Amino acid sequence: MWKPDSPEYQNLYQQLHYYPLQPYLDQKRLMDKIRLSDAAEIEEFLSEYRGTPLDWPLRKKWLNYLAKRERKALFLKFFKPNNDAKLSCTQLRYQLAGGMPEKVVLPQVKQWWLVGKSQDKACDPIFKRWKKAGYLTPDLVWQRLSLAADGGKHTLIPYLTGLLPKEEQYLGKLFHRVRRDPSYIAKLSRFKTFNEKETQIMAYGLKRLIWRDPERALKTYQLAQQKFTFTEQQQDYLTKRFALALATKHHGQADTWLSKVKPDKLDSNLVQWKLATALKQQNWPDIQKTLLALPDRLQEKPQWQYWYARSMAEVGRDQAARELMLDLAKKRHYYGFMAAKWLSQNISLQHNPLLVDAKVIDNIIQNPAAKRAFELFHLERYSQARKEWNYWLATLSKSEKLAAASFAFEQGWFDRPIFTLASQGYLDDVELRFPMAYKEDIASYADKHSIDPSWAFAIARRESSFMRDAHSSAGARGLMQIMPATAKQLEKKAVSNRYLANAKNNIKLGTKYLKRLLDRYEGNLVLATASYNAGPYRVKQWLEKGETLPADIWIETIPFKETREYVKSVLAYKQIYQHKLNSEGESPFTTVLGMKIGTTSLSQ
Repeated sequence: MWKPDSPEYQNLYQQLHYYPLQPYLDQKRLMDKIRLSDAAEIEEFLSEYRGTPLDWPLRKKWLNYLAKRERKALFLKFFKPNNDAKLSCTQLRYQLAGGMPEKVVLPQVKQWWLVGKSQDKACDPIFKRWKKAGYLTPDLVWQRLSLAADGGKHTLIPYLTGLLPKEEQYLGKLFHRVRRDPSYIAKLSRFKTFNEKETQIMAYGLKRLIWRDPERALKTYQLAQQKFTFTEQQQDYLTKRFALALATKHHGQADTWLSKVKPDKLDSNLVQWKLATALKQQNWPDIQKTLLALPDRLQEKPQWQYWYARSMAEVGRDQAARELMLDLAKKRHYYGFMAAKWLSQNISLQHNPLLVDAKVIDNIIQNPAAKRAFELFHLERYSQARKEWNYWLATLSKSEKLAAASFAFEQGWFDRPIFTLASQGYLDDVELRFPMAYKEDIASYADKHSIDPSWAFAIARRESSFMRDAHSSAGARGLMQIMPATAKQLEKKAVSNRYLANAKNNIKLGTKYLKRLLDRYEGNLVLATASYNAGPYRVKQWLEKGETLPADIWIETIPFKETREYVKSVLAYKQIYQHKLNSEGESPFTTVLGMKIGTTSLSQ
């Protein structure tokens, strides 16, 4: 029972003097039964912990408490800029009530009004006053309506349509219809003047229609270009959108549209599809031309180097191919490892350990936020620990951040070094970036299920960076990101999220599922890895629709970017962990270079 006024609580509280997490007890006590008489203590607490993870939960509750009681002066005293629309609108209203000039306050209202969703009703009074003062213009209404239509809440569109000038209200209705059904644009007679705003609606409809109905979108765009005056920016955007959609759908006009994209407008997605389209045909002279046509900035990428070297080898230019591969093989990268095995060389990890001064570590870990972060970590309160870590890290220099990462590694907090070294651009400490986390459990369950432990390590590293409480928007949980439905299938009963958050349980299920996938594809590591990410059903579809290809080409042409990059990462990570485990097994890249993948890869 929570009784902060009891003698027992007071006695225990005094025993926690100097304990790093004592402020959390103070915060909880102040939030538990918040009252005006605590204003002075709340002010002292918020002043001491301003900006820390301890600040906002208490400040937000206190501000809402004051707003409910219309304590304007106190509210303004404690208010700090934030992303809460309700509190921010209340602040603006109280500033006006306190006599601050409209010309100072009302211009701030725009940022809260100009969003693609409805705001909290607490904003209505300040919005009304802002509108009455003449700040709301038809242009702003159109901007907000566009935000609501293009990715926002479409239910806001009818209200905003009513705010447009009468002669433009048809535009709001038209935008709403196209939002609900982009094929509505196909009948050009539904447009009246083909003006700038109608062109915006047409461009919006086209960018969505190309994904739903490519043939209708292509025909509509051809006709629309005779009626509408698209800006250069709109044309460039639609060309990229059409090229990407058609390539993804393997449409017959994909090559045509990919070639229409201006070189300076090419992004990684479009380059990938240009390359994939060429690779599928295995016309190596054409592949060379495609690669040489890419801008110089893209020719520096490992992907370009690998495939250009491969194309040269395929057309008999072995020495030139070897020189490129030799340079590439020096890199700790998927393509670097591919190049090394193509050359029949040993892998180069390019390990360069981080050197940290022990005095720097001793100094920075005295910070109260650091103490709170590590104490929360050891108590397995990981979410709160990461918040304290992030606050603490923001106060450090680059060298201190690297020192913090080294200390976290020593404490067994493996995900923090991975993210911190990446954010600071220090990628060469292989020990810190690829820890042997949960080694005993991973080795034990990998052995039990007869899979290579380096593969299990690689999956866990790619899935969660060894965050045992990781969870995705799709619902995957834990170190190896197990979906509850998959866990239920493996365990033959429903399991809780708490069960999946347990590292040992998660590893047990993850390795068991990996074994099941490996058996499904008769030992094919590439297909099993792709299935772990995209699911067996999608991989089956890709195999049934595709042709038999060399494995490196098959990987490069996986339709889903996420799965394509996932497979590359896991193969590279597996290679690194094989080295760390001193495994005598065959390199996954040797396997890939000797393999072909197609419909015959499907088990019967």
